[in-house]
Amino acid sequence: MIDLKSQNLPPVSQTGPLSGFRVIDLTVALAGPYCTLLLGGMGAEIIKIEAPGGSDISRNNPPFIGKDGLNYGKKGPDDLSVSTLDRQRNKKSVTLDLKTEQGRTLFYDLIKHADVLVENFSEGTTQRLGISYETLRELHPGLVYASISAFGANDSHIGIKGMDIIVQALSGVMEINGFADSPPCRVGLPIADLTAPHYALSGILAALLHRSKTGLGQHVEVNMLDSLAALLAVEHVDLMYEPGIPPRSGNHHDRLTPFGVYPSRDGYVAIAASIDLWAHDLFRAMGRQDLVTDPRSATRGARSVHAAQINQWIEEWTCVLSSEDIVQQLTARSVAAVPVKTPHAVLNDPAMLARGAIMPLRHPSIPSSVNTVAPGLPIHFSACKTGYDRYAEALGQSNDEIYVDLLQLSPETIQTLKDQSII
Repeated sequence: MIDLKSQNLPPVSQTGPLSGFRVIDLTVALAGPYCTLLLGGMGAEIIKIEAPGGSDISRNNPPFIGKDGLNYGKKGPDDLSVSTLDRQRNKKSVTLDLKTEQGRTLFYDLIKHADVLVENFSEGTTQRLGISYETLRELHPGLVYASISAFGANDSHIGIKGMDIIVQALSGVMEINGFADSPPCRVGLPIADLTAPHYALSGILAALLHRSKTGLGQHVEVNMLDSLAALLAVEHVDLMYEPGIPPRSGNHHDRLTPFGVYPSRDGYVAIAASIDLWAHDLFRAMGRQDLVTDPRSATRGARSVHAAQINQWIEEWTCVLSSEDIVQQLTARSVAAVPVKTPHAVLNDPAMLARGAIMPLRHPSIPSSVNTVAPGLPIHFSACKTGYDRYAEALGQSNDEIYVDLLQLSPETIQTLKDQSII
């Protein structure tokens, strides 16, 4: 066996694993920009294209940050949305009016220099603009063209605005979230907006790998509704209806009982004791040795049938103890138990910050009085540096770099394009 410690291994590269790949970013809102943010964090060059004046709707998302600090209503023209400061990191900002013939001609030239295009326009927009995959593959057969939409092809809901809450409602996820005697409940995070870009990222990377073998690009299509439905199928929810198991089980997962969130004297704890060994150790910690052999609680299958009664017994024990006491007693028996943490505590967790899962949001426009965090890149490589080390650029800040340095346009041409509001 090779002793890696004794080898003269190369130092970690200062560039990411996707360094050298150029991505054209035509995305807006969250699902698309989050996908390109991930690509940028892994080293790809991201060229974010917006119409002159700005066309990404997230620019109007409160809260805003400006010279007066944090506010929820734009107070001045220089105030910037926190969403923009977050999602535009590691991206070059370029302005271009794709609705004009000259703008499309410039875009076609730019595409020839790109490896990937990511878009999340509404249905039919790319065809109307003349930038569909069918059009662009004629110009660049090696282009990987990724589309993130709300609904799948031929879906009956095409035409409805594909907002996260709409997709959650249609996906079935909302119906299984919440308590059995309560209405369906929205997942607190925009889970559809955040799940689809991860599938898109996987598709893009696979398509780039395929291109390395064949030289040909392809169209990668991901939609938010299918992404959530795929998650729903993981739990085989369909099999719960036949025996009459309620689709919503609140803070408990009845099939894995004991597995849920229980009240303590000073908060809540999450306990996971699904297999017999762990469940029996939990019962012993409770002082309920009888439950180890009770037919209702001795085996996993029986516990799923009698989940309500077992959870009641556990709550009678947890509610008189502090969260710390519960966690100490259970972890001493190798039963998984932790306190339920607040988002504020997580976003200020030194370990999370040290690992880069979250990171301070920095920008020259953010006053020192404002402290906020943004997502980091929770993907780590042993031989490459990854992460977000570039501020969100001002709108059109990279115009000269792209139009002059890359496309070799003359200063006179650039001025004319500006005068005509094409860039």
